[in-house]
Amino acid sequence: MTVVSEQRAVNVGPAGIEVAYERLGDPQAPPVLLVMGLALQMYGWPDGFCAELTGRGMQVIRFDNRDCGLSSHFHDAPVPDLAAARRGDLSSASYDLADMAADTVGLLDALGLASAHVVGLSLGGAIGQTMAIGHPDRVRSLTSLMSTTGAPGVGRPDPGVLGVLAGPPAANREEAVERTVRAVRVMGSPGFPFDEAAVRERAARAFDRDYDPLGVARQALASLASGDRTALLAGVRAPTLVIHGADDPVCDVSGGRATAAAVPDAELAVFEGMGHDLPRELWPEIASRITALVGRAERAAVSG
Repeated sequence: MTVVSEQRAVNVGPAGIEVAYERLGDPQAPPVLLVMGLALQMYGWPDGFCAELTGRGMQVIRFDNRDCGLSSHFHDAPVPDLAAARRGDLSSASYDLADMAADTVGLLDALGLASAHVVGLSLGGAIGQTMAIGHPDRVRSLTSLMSTTGAPGVGRPDPGVLGVLAGPPAANREEAVERTVRAVRVMGSPGFPFDEAAVRERAARAFDRDYDPLGVARQALASLASGDRTALLAGVRAPTLVIHGADDPVCDVSGGRATAAAVPDAELAVFEGMGHDLPRELWPEIASRITALVGRAERAAVSG
């Protein structure tokens, strides 16, 4: 098996968005495209979790969404007004989830991939769902992790967690790291050990690559601007796995249950003690479930 690791940036789509990505594993293996959530860069997918997938014979592609990391930022866009958006005024939205899904399709084009197994986490799950709805031929299978349908009555955050996430942007690297540690303590998995050293390392690495609080707000506004996907998810035919934590304070488990109910024949896996993160102890189980889904989808494609 040839194992490669490459980091590049490519232009995707007619808008000329530049997407920074990393490709891991055997380039001939089934491609698994990892779509990260709000505010998190490609390395929000821990190296060890990616190794679990490549060790099971997957090719892994992780990347920075627009307005995050080393991909294109919309610095000249209108200042996002989240308060107005929550009142129904979406005029400050620069883009929506369909645009972000188009970026992922453009990345596949740039890599010469006709399709991929899409794994999305949180906002990335919503992007993956949008991709499966709007670009069904590009999605071999869909794994939606700790995400929701966009319906207003499901996947709501615990009010207590919002106060931790609110406040002015961090003023420097040290403050950004400390705020991330505090946030992950609240958002994370109460049933598993808190790996503070790993959180600090990823937070510092992310700050050093890029720090753009307005980019985070633009991503959040894109989600608000995209509405409820429930009815459209009924048309998804890609084999689908929904994974959620029973103790997720950011996106209540009702969001995962609603997603699984909306997609025909979707498999639902709910993990006790899991919050809005990827506990190291669950990496093998989650990777195994994704690998099993990929295998089923690949066999179904071969059989016609």
